[in-house]
Amino acid sequence: MSFSTQEYDIVILGGGAAGFFGALACAEKCPSAQIVILEKTRQPLAKVRVSGGGRCNTTHSCFIPAELKRRYPRGSLFLQALFHRFQPRDTIEWFETRGVDLKVEKDGRMFPITDSSQTIIDCFQNEAKKKGIEIRLGMDVISIQKNDSIFMLECENKEKILAKNLLVATGSNPKSHVLIKTLGHTIIPPVPSLFTFHIEDPRLSGLAGVTIPEVTVQCLTFKETGPLLITHWGLSGPAILRLSAWAARELHAVNYSAELKIQWVAGFNQEEMRLHLLKIKKETPSKRIMAEPLFNLPRQLWERLLHYAGIGHEVRYSGLSRLALLKLCETLVASKMLVKGKSIHKEEFVSCGGVNLDEVNPRTMQSLLCPGLYFAGEVLDIDGITGGFNFQNAWTTSWIAAQSMNL
Repeated sequence: MSFSTQEYDIVILGGGAAGFFGALACAEKCPSAQIVILEKTRQPLAKVRVSGGGRCNTTHSCFIPAELKRRYPRGSLFLQALFHRFQPRDTIEWFETRGVDLKVEKDGRMFPITDSSQTIIDCFQNEAKKKGIEIRLGMDVISIQKNDSIFMLECENKEKILAKNLLVATGSNPKSHVLIKTLGHTIIPPVPSLFTFHIEDPRLSGLAGVTIPEVTVQCLTFKETGPLLITHWGLSGPAILRLSAWAARELHAVNYSAELKIQWVAGFNQEEMRLHLLKIKKETPSKRIMAEPLFNLPRQLWERLLHYAGIGHEVRYSGLSRLALLKLCETLVASKMLVKGKSIHKEEFVSCGGVNLDEVNPRTMQSLLCPGLYFAGEVLDIDGITGGFNFQNAWTTSWIAAQSMNL
């Protein structure tokens, strides 16, 4: 079977968040442009579908560029100037003008008011159809060559596609990294980010599903504060996921084996906790310590921590020994556990690493080595903590790339 060679003004590799948003931004800038999205799989926008537990954490209500950049363990300086041109306010307006309203949750995360990622998917696909953007699925590109000012892409099915402009938005796909290298670029080796911790500790046994609204966790030299979730395999929740993002490379280097320190009660050091408990002991000497959890800790966790400190069910504050008091203080503000591995939600996989930012123009998202080649999203060595920041990187970088193309 033979295929004819087709030529487009813009070819976009990757049918995910950055790819679709970039295609739409290109079409808005130049309605007459011939645009095609090439997606390797049969399911475009797969990560959008599963993001935020199927609700799609679209962005975050952080509107100050200098603050926003601090949510990115890698790529923060690169993004700061870009956020002055397209940031969460622009994302909100973009969706609102297309009939998609977003809501803000207490922690600043933003979701469609429908609480369904399908709303975002429908928006993208409907807009693409209106603008005449071609979407081709099952298109596995196996080589890219550039002749003069034209890119030639060869697909696994032997079809050849020509492009005047090429936007690569393939995420952390290793096969795309190989293609990018053939165009002269350096890839920073990717390692996992945003993962949960494997911990086997008797203090957590049987407590899967218990959540704590705010704890402080520290691992290696990194510290994070936020909600914590106890799981069947260890610990998860925003505090752990953010910590894993900041410490991604360092934890990889030690094979995900490191000591984790947990401050179950925020705002206290051990001495302050000791004085606080002594005050309670003085004021309520006859009260059983297990009768009422302190600091709004879940009862199951409170009882487990007391047992770990050697305090039984019937012990009253008047019977709290000095040694038990000190052990409880240490347990509440400086529990130590050993991390013995990680787990990743494969569908929501995020990695750090990708195209070396020194080889990309931060004003245009165009390659400094290969004119006409642009990058957007997670294919770059940019990653954010959990909370909508990785999607915002996708929206911002793809929008900037579209504005910069010579159409």
